[in-house]
Amino acid sequence: MKLDNASAMVTGGASGLGAATVRRLHAEGARVLICDLNGDGGRQLADELGDGVVFELTDVTSQDSVQEAVSLASGEAGGLRLLVNCAGIAIAEKIVGRDGPHDLSRYRKVIEVNLIGTFNCLRLAAASMAGNEPDESGERGLIVNTASVAAYEGQIGQAAYASSKGGIVALTITAARDLARNGVRVCTIAPGVFETPLLAGLPDKARIALEQMVPFPQRLGRPREYAATVAHIAENTILNGETIRLDGALRMPPR
Repeated sequence: MKLDNASAMVTGGASGLGAATVRRLHAEGARVLICDLNGDGGRQLADELGDGVVFELTDVTSQDSVQEAVSLASGEAGGLRLLVNCAGIAIAEKIVGRDGPHDLSRYRKVIEVNLIGTFNCLRLAAASMAGNEPDESGERGLIVNTASVAAYEGQIGQAAYASSKGGIVALTITAARDLARNGVRVCTIAPGVFETPLLAGLPDKARIALEQMVPFPQRLGRPREYAATVAHIAENTILNGETIRLDGALRMPPR
C-alpha cells in the first residue's frame, strides 16, 4: 500500500503509540484522521502537524461515533485505506483480592473498550474499504490492531487486560480470512513495554526493573518503533493475518 496521499484513521491517536503513528503517517504523505476522546491532545496534535491532519472526537465503543469518523475519512479522495486501532485502557486487579472477587463492571469495561472497540472500528472501516477501487495489487484497505505481549504472558492482576488483548490476537487471522475476498488485509502488533502514557507515572526504580527484563535492546520500546512497524506492514503486502511481537525478546514473568 502506498501511504502517500492515502486516507487513514488512527484511534487513540492523541497520545502514545497512536500519536507516534499519526506523525509517521503524516510524514509519509498520508491524510490522517485522529480519533480519540482526548479532545485537547487530539486538537493540539492536529494543529501542530497542520495540513492533512484532522481531529474527530470519537468513542470506539459507539457505533454512531465510529461510523461518523469512518464516513469522514472515507469522504477523502480514494476512500479510507488504512485504520490503525490504538485506543485502549488498562487496569490492575486480581481475580480474588483483599476486597473479594474481581469487580465485574471493571472487567467488562476493559473488554468493551479494548476488544469490542477494536472490532467495532474494524467492522465499520472494513465495510467502507470494501467499496474502494483496488490498487495494482488488488488491495482495497489495511487494518492494523494493537494487542500486547500480555495476550501471551498476562501477569498477576492483568486478567481483564490480557483477556482483551488475547481476543484481539484471536480476531486477527479470522478477520484476515473473512476480508480476503474484499482485498482488505488485517494485522496486529503486540508491543512489549513501551514509553507510553500508561507507564509515564512509574517511579524510576520500577522503570529500570522493566527495562532490565528486556533481553535486547535493554530499554523500553519507543513509540516511533511501533509507528515504523505500521508503515512496514502497509508497504509489505504479503503481511496478512499475522500478529507481530514488538518486544526485544521479552517474555513477561508472573509479576
